[in-house]
Amino acid sequence: MSDRPHLVTTRAELAAARAALAGPVVLVPTMGALHAGHERLLGAARTLAGPRGSVVASIFVNPLQFGPNEDLDRYPRTMEADLAMCAREGVRLVFAPSVAEMYPGGQPEVTVDPGPVGQVLEGHFRPGFFGGVLTVVLKLLHLTRPAIAVFGQKDAQQLVLVRRMVTDLNLDMVIEPVPTVRDADGLATSSRNRYLSAADRAVALALPRALRAGQARGAEGVAAVLAAAHDVLRAEPALAVDYVAVVDPGTFGPAGPRPALLVAAAKAGKTRLIDNVPVVLAAQAAGPDRLRDAATEGPSADAAHH
Repeated sequence: MSDRPHLVTTRAELAAARAALAGPVVLVPTMGALHAGHERLLGAARTLAGPRGSVVASIFVNPLQFGPNEDLDRYPRTMEADLAMCAREGVRLVFAPSVAEMYPGGQPEVTVDPGPVGQVLEGHFRPGFFGGVLTVVLKLLHLTRPAIAVFGQKDAQQLVLVRRMVTDLNLDMVIEPVPTVRDADGLATSSRNRYLSAADRAVALALPRALRAGQARGAEGVAAVLAAAHDVLRAEPALAVDYVAVVDPGTFGPAGPRPALLVAAAKAGKTRLIDNVPVVLAAQAAGPDRLRDAATEGPSADAAHH
């Protein structure tokens, strides 16, 4: 498809446009600066909507999820290119509100508490981040009323928390994950990748290399997975590592007997990157105390700076 999607910028316009959409409606929430990862999300949404359904995309740089020293003001904004991608992927409706439209009373006094999973790993290094994410996602879900909402697996902790919110707050919709998309050099696609200089990108590539190295050692257990990942990261001292951890993909608690996730975050230059890969652990690796600090207590010996 190539028809330009209907662009609305107010809640009133959204309500009118949403009422005219054929179902099922599938939502793809984004902050814009769309890339190949978003293209995959939009394509998955189009498939899920089926020939008669409708895809809605939101484009909103949410100030609630940015800390005081983060990149809110310089976060890339590429609306025309974003709308062109939405057109190519068959999006029917794009909701691109202003901050005042999303938060008409200013900073909201009532927000979503992400609970204990929102305090570890990403939540530890970005205090308040997940509360901001879940608050805006909840608002978008209420405003668009989708049957399905699509989220990327690269933001694995976010995915767990959104699913938990939908379950705990009895929202009548399905959250559908879409696998991570990588550039040819292995770096997971991200809107922030455009910040990377050539030198920074070379440094950043140590992150996916480390995850692949850890993934390959899954049969030897958690300690071997983490050791292999840290060995690669230590070889690239210019990469500032926040954490590396092995977690259960459904809960972000300690990994159990099913496939786990090896998750990591690091900064190349001034650009912070997150990534994860699935890991099949040895049966004897399920549930050791070794995982507890890394997965539930924030950074530790298994989820630390190196």
